[in-house]
Amino acid sequence: ECDCLAHRFGNAADNGTRQPRYPTDMTDEEWARVLPLLPVPGWMRGRGGRPEVYCHRAMLDAIRYLVDNGIKWRAMP
Repeated sequence: ECDCLAHRFGNAADNGTRQPRYPTDMTDEEWARVLPLLPVPGWMRGRGGRPEVYCHRAMLDAIRYLVDNGIKWRAMP
């Protein structure tokens, strides 16, 4: 299961169960190293804003896919 903020607080559209779809998807070990580097959102620090609704892990997987394959954003699967 994904442990990004969107899934921890139940705001994500999907259920958080993840299966790697592409060779560029992050492993659990890679995600564990990246997660502490992500900034804490303003709403968690009392600065307002809305809770996140997009899975950061899925977004990073998409960026890695794009970098590896060099396709245009509109051609993303």
